[in-house]
Amino acid sequence: MASVVTPENESAAQSRAESIDEAALKRQLEREQLRISKFDIVTSLFLSLILFIGAFVLMMFIIWLLSGKPKPRPLAPLIENPAGRGENPEGFERDFEPPGAEEVEELTEPTLADTIEAVTDAVSSVAASLTTTDTNATASTSGTGAGDSRPPGPEGEGDDIIPRWERWELQFTAKNPNEYAKQLDFHRIELGAFGGGQNTIDTASNLSTNPTKKTNTNPPSEERIYFSWKTQTPLIQYDRQLLGQAGVQLQGRNIVRFIDAELENVLAHAELEYAKSKSYQSVTQIAKTVFECKAGGDGYVFEVVSQRYRKGK
Repeated sequence: MASVVTPENESAAQSRAESIDEAALKRQLEREQLRISKFDIVTSLFLSLILFIGAFVLMMFIIWLLSGKPKPRPLAPLIENPAGRGENPEGFERDFEPPGAEEVEELTEPTLADTIEAVTDAVSSVAASLTTTDTNATASTSGTGAGDSRPPGPEGEGDDIIPRWERWELQFTAKNPNEYAKQLDFHRIELGAFGGGQNTIDTASNLSTNPTKKTNTNPPSEERIYFSWKTQTPLIQYDRQLLGQAGVQLQGRNIVRFIDAELENVLAHAELEYAKSKSYQSVTQIAKTVFECKAGGDGYVFEVVSQRYRKGK
């Protein structure tokens, strides 16, 4: 049965077609709006990069907090063994080993003829020579003997080297006692006083904050290297002022500065590195090293400012 097309049916069909076209166009516009643009791509890339860097920095900051302040790697100790005399007296020849069996024959008592001949030669000689002898007797004259070639110092042969306490010089520059005290405290240097009729060593530490006095009633037990001023400087008055704040009596006493073993080792390394930069490979060649305390890093550092060397070394 064929359908009859009327004007009303044709109008309804046209309306439905227009509605379908409008819906399709609307969906197409919506898809265009939801499509990712190049701007969105670049923005997303930068945002992701910023988030990654932020997370990395936060992680490193947490690690730094948990690990604490980084500490420098400790330097290997540089040990020196300067030559010393010990208890050997000055002015006498050095001890020697007893002769062996093969040498006894040469030391036997001479015959009478040999003795008379030796006496005759001695009387006829024009001049006599004075030499030292291996004896425990008290020396009555200085003579020209070889003596003991070992320098004064701790007992033992050791190396031919100038001791640190003799070849080192420490210099400071400060405008006021507080600045000077900060330098001493940073390097854990203690001011000390001894002598003046007192058989003790008084030291002061924490000089820039709360000067604290300590007394050593057994001076021979003090093994740290100490330094004293060789020339007049305003820092001498700073020493006296800081020691006075710690309650140390100074009347007639010697004022020194004690350095600990760690700082001593740091100075030894700095000295040797400076010498090597000047083509000197051993501390046995060094006669004098001058260190100066300067601001650096998180506090202060000692730098070598000059160095003298031994002749023929």
